[in-house]
Amino acid sequence: MSWVTKASIGTSWVLTTSRPTSGFSRPGKTANGKLHYGQQCFEGLKAYRCKDGSINLFRPDQNAARMQRSCARLLMPHVPTEDFIEACKQVVKANERFIPPYGSGGALYLRPFVIGTGDNIGVRTAPEFIFSVFCIPVGAYFKGGLVPHNFQISTFDRAAPQGTGAAKVGGNYAASLMPGSEAKKSGFADAIYLDPMTHSKIEEVGSANFFGITHDNKFITPKSPSVLPGITRLSLIELAQTRLGLEVVEGEVFIDKLSDFKEAGACGTAAVISPIGGIQYNGQLHVFHSETEVGPLTQKLYKELTGVQTGDVEAPAGWIVKV
Repeated sequence: MSWVTKASIGTSWVLTTSRPTSGFSRPGKTANGKLHYGQQCFEGLKAYRCKDGSINLFRPDQNAARMQRSCARLLMPHVPTEDFIEACKQVVKANERFIPPYGSGGALYLRPFVIGTGDNIGVRTAPEFIFSVFCIPVGAYFKGGLVPHNFQISTFDRAAPQGTGAAKVGGNYAASLMPGSEAKKSGFADAIYLDPMTHSKIEEVGSANFFGITHDNKFITPKSPSVLPGITRLSLIELAQTRLGLEVVEGEVFIDKLSDFKEAGACGTAAVISPIGGIQYNGQLHVFHSETEVGPLTQKLYKELTGVQTGDVEAPAGWIVKV
């Protein structure tokens, strides 16, 4: 299978592939793998306006690589890295007027995705696929500045053992809607998921990755086949080690050893870092640094990474693509 057509359409960039189909009548656009079997994946990244007026894309090659892994997991053809990056650049150029100004805390959010299309009612891979990118301007995630939030351990599982937890697919997020809603109704920012095998280790915080900083200055983040390998998480791991001098450990984070950590946070594209004030488990709220103030190392990591993204701090080699 090969990608055969591409076109810029409004705010989107579209690239499609197909193979011949035969043997049944065409039921229109409703009989496809995306709608019925969840054969789709997506990515999220941002374009930032810099002080000099230029535009930064942050590590799009890593988003391309993750989308390729997601596509492989769902038996979809992968999008070559160069096509992925070029699509993102075209969308940014076409919508440059919508990029929030430097210093506003906003950015242009990009949503690349691949979906299975074409006539298909059987449980099998789709006959056709579409890769597209759309964008939307977003403001600062924290309206009142960087502040801690409390989270609640969920009794639900985010992903099944040996399932699709490490792929960025819609089904994972659909499964999180009820746990997230219940946590918010109880006054928490979101749910935290434990490992699906033993329910003894933290895996993810809502739709973000978890990290904790121990009292002896180790930066620890869960390592599990069910955890989505986040681009922000990957970047914080390198910055924590090379810029802050922290020892980095990718390993197990046991729920009964929260006292090992002096600071904790959730990290992802949307917020970069959401400081965790406390985690409620079995009716008890464990507070880390503070419920009202951000820990000093979490603050430093946030400033370092956002500085890299907007061009105010020197970026490691290969992290920034100019549009």
